[in-house]
Amino acid sequence: MKTKLATRKVAANRAVVKAAAHTAAVVPLKSRALNFGGKWDYAPALEDFKHIQIAPRHELFINGQFLAPHSGQYFPSINPATEQTLTEIAAADETDVNNAVQAARNAYENVWSKLPARERGKYLYRIARIIQEKSRELAVLETMDGGKPIKESRDFDLPMVAAHFFYYAGWADKLQYAFPGKTPRPLGVAGQIIPWNFPLLMAAWKIAPALAGGNTVVLKPAETTSLTALRLAQILQEAELPPGVVNIVTGAGATGAALVNHPGVDKLAFTGSTEVGKRIAGACAGTKKKLTLELGGKAANILFEDAPIDQAIEGIINGIYFNQGHVCCAGSRLFVQEGIYKTVIKKLRDRIETLRVGNPLDKNTDIGAINSRAQLDKIRKLVQSGVDEGGELVQSRCALPSKGYWYAPSFLTNVTMSHRVAQEEIFGPVLSVMTFRTPEEAFERANNTPYGLSAGVWTDKGSKIFKLVNKLRAGVVWANTYNKFDPTSPFGGYKESGFGREGGLQGLAAYCQVD
Repeated sequence: MKTKLATRKVAANRAVVKAAAHTAAVVPLKSRALNFGGKWDYAPALEDFKHIQIAPRHELFINGQFLAPHSGQYFPSINPATEQTLTEIAAADETDVNNAVQAARNAYENVWSKLPARERGKYLYRIARIIQEKSRELAVLETMDGGKPIKESRDFDLPMVAAHFFYYAGWADKLQYAFPGKTPRPLGVAGQIIPWNFPLLMAAWKIAPALAGGNTVVLKPAETTSLTALRLAQILQEAELPPGVVNIVTGAGATGAALVNHPGVDKLAFTGSTEVGKRIAGACAGTKKKLTLELGGKAANILFEDAPIDQAIEGIINGIYFNQGHVCCAGSRLFVQEGIYKTVIKKLRDRIETLRVGNPLDKNTDIGAINSRAQLDKIRKLVQSGVDEGGELVQSRCALPSKGYWYAPSFLTNVTMSHRVAQEEIFGPVLSVMTFRTPEEAFERANNTPYGLSAGVWTDKGSKIFKLVNKLRAGVVWANTYNKFDPTSPFGGYKESGFGREGGLQGLAAYCQVD
């Protein structure tokens, strides 16, 4: 009797499922997602930004106040997903930079260096808590200004920003324990230049350890993504940070050059392209300035036959597509052992077809907009060079929005290490796929690049991981994962990926004179 009853229930359930599947074919998109949990499609779920007030103009932040630029000039900040102007940003000249450095010097000598370390730590804690409180607003602004998907800004960038301020707040009054047997002292005024790919996170990477070490700061954000740095300035005001401790000057290359060449700067920290980093290193040669550089990368993911392939595919997708290839450590080269090459290509081809490209403020979006027209043009040129040199382009068939700067997720096969696309940093959702036979061939080919920032190894053998980690010329190597960060861990590279470290005690040491 029980068996017959159970059989009837199963049959009834199957009938319900069959009817639901038939109904789904005619239900409108929005209702379909609501009724069936998004099994077939996803209804839009936009972050609300109507309550966020974006001023029509943003001034420089010098000595605790927002001031108009000396030149009176401004430049537009463009939303790359819509090509609409969000606001106008002040363009700082040499006079503005000089005023900012002087304000930082006065604050260092008269206030910040005389403040007890525990009080400096309290300010950092306060900043971290306010960032947490305003994290949703900051995430939306970061996405609107830079083009990255909201789920990356919301779930990675902002938590890491707060975490860095919390972490270095804890070290502010414990420097003697950070460097046992040493006497750490601040350097003075730190000039900091950050890129467009992680505007707020890069600011936190640099400002937090500098303040914890007792230094004052002049920060220059990227021209295309200055908005959240200036919103951070408002947070500093709300935290009642003493005037002049942090100053923010916005502008293009001339503003950065004025900061690099200013004689009142004791320490320079730069994250950006290798080309610009080399010029900065030349400008600092023979001066008293301490220097750290975090430059370009051309990271390799090495996938062995014994690896968990599905897990590896997700890690590779995360390493190059979910962040649009905008991170300097993006895994833009994939080396696959020959025995699994066809399987990996099929899985990779199928997986990129599932990636959703579109409105970055939609939490279902996987790939947002490219940061600028110039960057999009660079991506197109490098991909075309790969095709011209014999590579085969595999590209998602997704429809791209008519407005904005977009590039479909892509990968190139039949690539060799002589191809430009396999040697130059692309900063886009494009992967170059190559093969290898032995571990020795894998690390030799992975190391065959001017860069040395990061790498990934995918294998089920721990001994193989340790063997390759010791042979890969990269500052950070992930094993069976990718793009995992923590404020306690140092990050940086060598060769043409720069020198020095950010994060952890090493990042704190970069802002201290340790005797």
